[in-house]
Amino acid sequence: MMKVLIVGNGGREHAIAWKVAKNPKVEKIYCAPGNGGTALCNKCENVNTDNVEKILCFAVDKNIDMTIVGPEAYLVDGIVDMFKEKGLKILGPDREAAMLEGSKIYAKNFMKKYGVKTAGFEVFQDVNSALNYVKSCEYPIVIKADGLAAGKGVVICENVEMAEETLEKFMVKDIFKGSGKKIIIEEYLEGVEASVLSITDGETIIPFISAKDHKQIFDGGKGPNTGGMGAVAPNPYFNEKAYSDFQRDILTPTLNGIKNEGFDYKGIIFFGLMITKKGVYLLEYNVRMGDPETQAVLPLMESDFVELVEKALNKELKNYKVKWSDEFCCSLVAASKGYPMKYETGYEIKGAESIKDNLFAAGAKLIDGKLLTSGGRVLNVWAKGKTLDEAREKAYKNIKNIDFNGMYYRKDIGR
Repeated sequence: MMKVLIVGNGGREHAIAWKVAKNPKVEKIYCAPGNGGTALCNKCENVNTDNVEKILCFAVDKNIDMTIVGPEAYLVDGIVDMFKEKGLKILGPDREAAMLEGSKIYAKNFMKKYGVKTAGFEVFQDVNSALNYVKSCEYPIVIKADGLAAGKGVVICENVEMAEETLEKFMVKDIFKGSGKKIIIEEYLEGVEASVLSITDGETIIPFISAKDHKQIFDGGKGPNTGGMGAVAPNPYFNEKAYSDFQRDILTPTLNGIKNEGFDYKGIIFFGLMITKKGVYLLEYNVRMGDPETQAVLPLMESDFVELVEKALNKELKNYKVKWSDEFCCSLVAASKGYPMKYETGYEIKGAESIKDNLFAAGAKLIDGKLLTSGGRVLNVWAKGKTLDEAREKAYKNIKNIDFNGMYYRKDIGR
């Protein structure tokens, strides 16, 4: 029997725990620190720490058989290297490979080196040089913070004033506490975004079904970026032509790069893509499961997730086939009023019990048997259907069961 540790506290981690619990060999799942949803999840127990050294000590003490890391910050900080030094099995890239997400400059240079199709770009470390450069750009342009910024470090600038304001926030006011001191200015790509989660053992990459994330807070893709307000899978725009472009221009050269750089990479690799009239371009790598994409993709995976992770850790992905449902899944995010800016927490979440099989908690904690809001993105409500419209309809019907003070959700996910 197996003991599994899941690191993180979001909706993604609840979805992973829910999927892991389906494996009959798994007797216990620990979530560090977990949330109010994982506290109620089958076979799960929360471990009240988010400190990497304490998590490592816990894994050693409990003889954990497998660890799955949700958030990128742990991977960039080298949690995989630390666990491997103690002989523990852990899904994720080593510290060096995690730089593919930890530094956008590192990632763009990797793409350039290995011929991965991506937008043209320039790198700046000095704000005055960047300010001069944006005066002569054709707009729109994209400005990206180099380091980790919780999904909020990318701004599409429509004009020079917006570009100057963004540079001021990133490089001078330092709103990302160091992550925006170096920046990339990139050509703007017109098209439809797609997310492709994949798993690799360093020799093979197996792509999962595609997903479509909705990043902005308001309907119609308006307003500031968030960590993601909902997702659908598979992505209706990611057709056979897009898939073959992705295989040729992005997946194959990425795998060549992973091998040539000698990365120790047994983990998730997420491709953030733009489907354009000139083919499929890579916007970014993530080195972990996407959130909220995971909450739409995992419900469609018919294969056993624990078995898949074991194959990756044992370098046995080459002949493994992942089975998928032929249905669609739509996952909606219910957020606190005011998110992604200031918001209040501590409100009781009503109705969760009635749809517990179609709910992944995120910013929610369990206090005295009650679920209370504790974050900006509070929970995910999902549903499957034979068509995307059916999945959407069911998900929106499900979310009507949920209520908390100031609850907000987009009405156009999957449109």
